[in-house]
Amino acid sequence: MNAIWDSPLVLGIGLVMLYASLLVIVFVVLKSRRSIDVERRQPSSPSQQTALAVLTDSTKGIIESRLGVRPSGLLSQATLDAAGLKKQPSDYVVISGVVVLSTGVLGLSLGGPVMGLLSSILAMAGVFAAIRLMTSRRRSTFEAQVPDTLQMLTGGMRAGHSLLRAVDAAARECESPMAEELSRVVNETRIGRDLGSSLNDVAKRTRSEDFDWISQAIEIHREVGGDLAEVLDHVGETIRDRNQVRRQVRALSAEGRMSALVLLALPVVMFCALTLINPTYAHTFTSTLPGYLMIAATVVMLGLGSFWLSRLIKPKY
Repeated sequence: MNAIWDSPLVLGIGLVMLYASLLVIVFVVLKSRRSIDVERRQPSSPSQQTALAVLTDSTKGIIESRLGVRPSGLLSQATLDAAGLKKQPSDYVVISGVVVLSTGVLGLSLGGPVMGLLSSILAMAGVFAAIRLMTSRRRSTFEAQVPDTLQMLTGGMRAGHSLLRAVDAAARECESPMAEELSRVVNETRIGRDLGSSLNDVAKRTRSEDFDWISQAIEIHREVGGDLAEVLDHVGETIRDRNQVRRQVRALSAEGRMSALVLLALPVVMFCALTLINPTYAHTFTSTLPGYLMIAATVVMLGLGSFWLSRLIKPKY
């Protein structure tokens, strides 16, 4: 079995697949989006597409048709909007496939089929973790911008502007991601959508309880009337008090979160270090059935431990 994987034919196939993946990355993923189309530069000349472009477009069309049937998922439009990614879901599916394929071919060339499979799984998990991390950072930044944005809204309404005009002014003054979300609200309202529905979608997309309170206060004011600026001032005071409590809770739980990170990362780091120091030590885990079973048991136990620690260091308030 090892002689088959050590043959030059397998190495050649792996190198061809690796180079093909690199070509897709260079000509599809890293292609400049600022170039002027051929139709604009030469209107009379027929558009010409390379075989790689035709293959990429057909692949994206198939992926978009499948995503239309299943709109939910990690690479759905809602998830990408929450992460602040601007391209279509099919583009990121193609990019993820290229990354996973390239990593799998590299692992296959370096360590055989088991290493190739593990590399592909790790690459897929890395893509998902990157999207989750971008979403979490965007939501945290959005939460931090809510009090200042609310103060801009109340100041604009006290200056005599309407609510939509105050939202537009806040979108121009704020930074991303608040500016992107408020600009989307303004654009949707201008084409006829209800303002309350747009604000509710922002709260759901960012999972911001504070912004949900703002949208509810605005919706109630539209039904019963009153001084909206004063109501939003009271909401802003409540939000600032909750943010203060939230920061205190994070400071008190920082030690627990750091301990959980060390406990989860220590087995993986030690295994990688021992593999580099003594490669024969890991040979038992990557070439025998008991080794595979021990790795599977380790993954399950680490998963259960991470879930338990995440519940312990995530207090409710």
